[in-house]
Parts: sequence; structure tokens; C-alpha cells
Amino acid sequence: MPRAAVHAASGHRLGAAHPRQEGPADLRLVPPALAAWATAALVLDVPTGWAVGVVTGSLLLAGALLLVPPRIRSRAPAAALLLCVAASATSAASHGADPRRGPVPELARRYATVTAEVQVTADPRLTRPRVRGERAAPPTVLIEADVRRLSEPDGTAVTTRTPVLVLVDVGEGAQRSRAASAPSRWLGLLPTTRLRVTARMAPPRKGGDRIAAVLRVRAGSRPPRTSAPPSTAQRLAGGLRAGLREATEDLAPDASALLPGLVVGDTSRVTPELEEAFKETDLTHTLAVSGANFTIVLALLLGPPGLAQRSERRGLAPRLGLHLRTTALLGGVLALAFVVVCRPDPSVLRAAAFGSVALLALATGRRRSLLPALATAVLLLVLYDPWLSRSYGFLLSVLATGALLTVAPRWSAVLRRRRVPPRLAEALAAAGAAQALCAPVVVVLSQRVSLVGVPCNLLAEFAVAPATVLGFAALATAPAAMPLAKGLAWCGGWPAEWIAGIARTGAALPGAGVDWPGGWGGAALLALATAGVLLAGRRLVRHPWWCGVCALLLVLAVTQPPPLARVIKGWPPPGWRMVMCDVGQGDALVLAAGEGTAVVVDAGPDPALVDHCLRALGVTRVPLVLLTHLHADHVAGLPGVLRGRSVGAIETTALEEPSDQAEFVHRQAARRHVPLRHAAAGEQRRSGPLSWRVVWPPPSPPGTTPAGTEGGPNDASVTLLVRTAGLRLLLLGDLEPPAQRELARSPAAAELEGVDVLKVAHHGSAHQDFAFLREVAPRLALISCGEDNTYGHPAPGTVSALRAQGATVLRTDRDGAVAVAGTGRELRVAGE
Repeated sequence: MPRAAVHAASGHRLGAAHPRQEGPADLRLVPPALAAWATAALVLDVPTGWAVGVVTGSLLLAGALLLVPPRIRSRAPAAALLLCVAASATSAASHGADPRRGPVPELARRYATVTAEVQVTADPRLTRPRVRGERAAPPTVLIEADVRRLSEPDGTAVTTRTPVLVLVDVGEGAQRSRAASAPSRWLGLLPTTRLRVTARMAPPRKGGDRIAAVLRVRAGSRPPRTSAPPSTAQRLAGGLRAGLREATEDLAPDASALLPGLVVGDTSRVTPELEEAFKETDLTHTLAVSGANFTIVLALLLGPPGLAQRSERRGLAPRLGLHLRTTALLGGVLALAFVVVCRPDPSVLRAAAFGSVALLALATGRRRSLLPALATAVLLLVLYDPWLSRSYGFLLSVLATGALLTVAPRWSAVLRRRRVPPRLAEALAAAGAAQALCAPVVVVLSQRVSLVGVPCNLLAEFAVAPATVLGFAALATAPAAMPLAKGLAWCGGWPAEWIAGIARTGAALPGAGVDWPGGWGGAALLALATAGVLLAGRRLVRHPWWCGVCALLLVLAVTQPPPLARVIKGWPPPGWRMVMCDVGQGDALVLAAGEGTAVVVDAGPDPALVDHCLRALGVTRVPLVLLTHLHADHVAGLPGVLRGRSVGAIETTALEEPSDQAEFVHRQAARRHVPLRHAAAGEQRRSGPLSWRVVWPPPSPPGTTPAGTEGGPNDASVTLLVRTAGLRLLLLGDLEPPAQRELARSPAAAELEGVDVLKVAHHGSAHQDFAFLREVAPRLALISCGEDNTYGHPAPGTVSALRAQGATVLRTDRDGAVAVAGTGRELRVAGE
């Protein structure tokens, strides 16, 4: 029955509530959309001549097909595909030429210093802390912009429009505080704002990028110089975003970070720790605004997306008595506002375009089909911005939506036939389909497969909609009634906390994910593995007992109970006394102090790596974290040690340099309410079967420079002589030769001769006092260093000298994590 007749027969002024729309999926627009997508990806950085050839050839072939006799005009779809290829090639060639035209590329190749007027095109963002060797990289503000006017070194002024990336070195102020300081003003810049900057140009690191140059601005504490304010629309959007930040600032830390991200994509409060948890559980799509957010908001107007074929008669619109065209108009306004406020990220653009096409179909009264709507959205977006064709975010967004429209309904039907409750069947099918199609692309980026992604997404799904709706309500009410906005944000904070809790809990499981080969080869391998699992699953579904066995095996693989893990992996070895974790170019050692208890000496450069090491060892209680000195490759991983564990105290050296890392340690200790104190020679302590004595640096009067540390932070390293199960372990930190010679003349020198295990100083560098190493004469020498590090650690001369004395030398760059077990009589070593 025609659609109009269905509505007329309903007898209701708004038409039928559930009009049936039968028929197979309409796939006619899918080939043109895919062809346009592939063309854009290939043509963006090809020479202009090639692009002209593609356009000309496509047009000629399309014209030839359209001019054939009427009886074979069934070739029209092929002609339409060729026209889409021509249009995509034209758009891609035009956009791809932007980074190559004008004076900017040549100036970048000459690393020229210029004065330029740039227009901000996206929200500025602050780089995450990175460790380079022994220091943490200073924070940098990244600003995507267009150069609009340029003053060349000879004084010539040129008007242009060239995309660039502006790097603003703002110093530590931006990392410590985001409010009121001059550096934070760079982070508060709105899109369309114009700035005047003096910068040194450089070419982009990789070719085929959408930017023509990188502009490095040495801002220090200076605020930006604006030459024109942002547009009215961006000021309005900025005010709404600022209102949401204010409404959520008093919430719990996770809710305060997550709610603005869910609503408007503001992830400035999201900590690296929380971000890592979301990556581990495949919940990254909920960490920032995406198409799902727009779908939820649009569902309030139109109705549930799961009932899309009859959604025009559901939601708020029919309850308010709004006709179809009025509903479509309001939906269009909502889509435009959504893009402006949330910024035009790939998933946001895709969701807005997809919804707008559906709204257009609704307004014209034509039969709607979601798959053609998705294909139309892809086609329009690729023509509008061809760079989206190379965006992983755009690809993941389209794959996820396609999975929900094609695969999920079939899987849901199968589950319902197996007597699974309908709502649970829909949720399982949606999560499983999205995971199956998106996982091969995710593995290209992360080289890791999450085993908890589907259950975590299922559990988080119940909270996404209420958190999003309440967050948008807080966003809308903040300008007029901040107390009401804070109340709505407080309500939205509960489901946001739930989502963050799911991410943290899932990421903390020992088997949350498995490493997987990266690149497109790894993606193809995972796709084949997924297909094999699905084929096997079709057979297993018929045998409930086998399904139960497989589910139990998966649970055991994810939870990895310590006794079972030791049997299967052989790690950690029974009776382990010390483990040198593999944390790359840095130090992190774990000293066993009882069941589930360990003293941690240094934390390495990466919180995720040291956390993984401690989880594999089953360490849940840390009576002491001792940071030998404050270089970033020893302390930057401290949040990973503190994550989910009971920590009694933190000890450091008395020389608090570098100052930025000293402040970082103080902040971490204060945030977790962990006591912080200094260690000095003579201190002796015990924890269970473990005892240790601090043998360096010497104590010094308060307010004076610590004795023996004139060589800087390395020579200030806290050095420990550890005793456990009859073994003596000497842990040197990063002591340099002057401090090693002083230690050899200290009262503790006699106790250091002939130790069982030596943690070699400074990652085995050449800066060693070899006379001191001969006196120590270890049976086992351990070196912690990163694979293919640029420092040449360990030095061949140091390794040769240790082996010449009869020591066994093990190093993490080749041997991985190393465990020391046994007793003083029988020393055993095992690798992970």
C-alpha cells in the first residue's frame, strides 16, 4: 500500500503511528559514495595534470554512457558513478592544492621567520606530557589555522589563504593552570579569531598532509595578539561551552572531565590516565562528542533511532502537534546548532549530514531509507571536505553506523529467535556489530585488541543517553540559570561517573586486551580472525554447553586469576624477589614484600607500562614508592603506580630538580593524600621479608644543598642496599662516576663488596667508575634501557667490563622484564 494511503487509512490527523515500509535495502547510492571516497583519498596529493586527466576521462565516459540508445540506458547508474568520481576528483584537486599554493610552502622549506595574520579554524588543544630522555617535553598549544596575510622577510605583504599548524610554546603555566594566566588565553581562543604572530616556519613532518607549514611561536608568558574577534556564532557557541564548563566544575573529577566531552567534545579536563582507560576498553567514542550524541538529541524530537522506519510519528514532535515539515525544519536548525557548538569533527559532520538527509526525506514525504541516507551523507561530506576521506575517525564513524544499519538488525533477529529478550538482543547485536567492523581499523592505530570492549560498551550504553540529555540541558540553561544548570549537571554526573567507572574497571583487568600486529596487514589478519570466530559462533549457538565453556574461557582469559596465570604464562616465577620492569628508556623495579605487596623503586616514563608490570605481578599494596631522583624517565610513570593501589608513602631525594618534575611528584602525592618525604644515607627500614638501607646521598642540614650532589640530579640518586632471602641487591639509580667514587669511600663501602645483584647506574651508560664496579663485583648485573634508544645505552664498554668480572648481564631492551628469584645460595633469573 502506498505511504500516503497508509497514513490516510489511519484516521488520525498526524497519520499512522507505525507505517510499514517493506522492501529490500536500497543500495544504489552506495557505489557512487564509495567511488567518490576512494577518488578523493587518491587524488588529494597527485599532480594537477593527473587530476585533470581523471576528471576529463570520467566525464567523457559518463557522456558516452548517457548518449547510448534508450534501450540500453540501464547503464545510467555507471554514468552516475563516473560523474561522482569526476566531482570528487575536482574537489580533491582543489583542496589538495591549498597546501601547495602561495608563498607559504617555499618559506617553510627555507625555515623563514615571518610575521603573519592567521585565522583560527579549530579549538586550540594542549599536548599531553611526553618524556624525552630524562626530561618531560614542555607543554605546547596546537592551533589549526589559515594564514590570511603574510609579511615576508623582505617586507613584502601577501594576502593568501593557506592551512597551517601553529605550535605555541607557552611554558609550564599552561600545564599547571588553565585559568586567568596569560598562557591559558591561547587555549581560550575561539575559531574564526584572527591573530598576529611572529613565527619560524618549517615544513610538515610528512607529505600529503592538509597543512602547508608548521609555525612555531615562542610565546612564553605573553598572551596572543588578536587582530579581529571571532564571529557572532562562535562567540555564542563559546559562551555555551564556557557555561557548561562552569556548571560541571564542582562535580567529581571523572564526571567533570567526561560530561563536557560527551556533550560538546571539550576534553580539556580528561587526564591521560582516564583517556588510557577508555582506549583499553574501546570506549573512546563516548569520551568525546560523536554522532551518537546527535542521534540521542534528534531522537527526542523524532523518536527512537531503533524504530527509524516509523520515527516521524514518535518523540516530542507529534506530542506537541507539529507537522512533518515543521519537525524537519526544527531538526535542521538543531543539526546546524549541533555542528557549530560541538565543532565540525568528522563524526559530528557525518551525524549532522546523515540526520539532515533523513530530515529532507521526511519533509518531502518520500519513503525514507537509512542506508541511502548514510551513503548520501558520505558522498556530500567527501565532496565538501575531501580530507575526510583520509580520516580514521570518519572511517570508524561510517563503519559503526553501517554496522548498526546492516549487520546489527540481522544479528538481533537471530538472538531473538534464540529466546534472548528483545532489548538485550538489540544491545548485544549493536555492540557486537560495531566491534566486528571497527576493530580492524582500531588495531591499525593501537596495535591492540580489546577483549572487554563489547561488555564495557553494553554496560556503558545505559548511561550514555541520560548523561547526554542532561548535559545538553545544562548547556542550554547555563546562560540563563546557572544554579539550574549546575543541578542538571549534577544529575548528569551520576551516569558520567558510571561510564568512567566501567572504563577504569575494564582497563584494570589483567587480560583487558592483547597485543596485535599493527598496520593494514594486522587489520586484514584481524578481519580474517573475526570472520572465523563468527563462522564458529554460528555452530556454537546450537550447543549451549559449548557456549558456556567458551564464555568461561573468555572470562578466565580476561580476569587471569594469579594461580592460573602463573601456570599458563610462567610469570611471575614462584618465589620472585625482585622484578626489573620493561618500561622502555627508564627505570622501574619491584621488590617483593609479601603476598600482593611490594616496594616500588622508580616508576619509569610511562604510567601504562609500570601499571601493566605491577598488575602482572599481582601487586595491590605498595608500602613505599621510592623515587631515586626526579628525572622524568624515573618519575613520569608515578600515576601508574598509584592507580588502584594502596600506597603508604613516597620517598624522594632531597635535591628537588628538575623543578617541573618535583612539582609533578608533589601534585600526585597531594592528589592521592600520600605522605611525601626525603631519604638520606643511614635510613633503615623493613617491610615483611624485605629490608633495605639507604647508603646515598649523605644527610645535610635543612636549607642547604644536599651533600655529594654537586653533579646534579643523577648524583643525588637515592642508592639502596636491599636484603631479601639471603640476597643482597645494590640499586644505584643514575649515579655518575664522581658519586660512585664518593660512595666507595663512604662508611657503607664494606657492605657493598660482592653483592648478588647490581642494578647498573644510568641505564648502563659509559659514565661508570670501573674501579667501583670491580669492588662491587656482582653475580648478576641488570640494565634497564629502551629498545633502539638514541643514547646508545647500554655502552658496550660497560657491558664488557661487567662480563669480564664474571657477572651475568641482562637488559630489558633484549630480555624484557627480568625477575630475580631464589636465595643467597641459589640465585635464579627468569624473563617474562
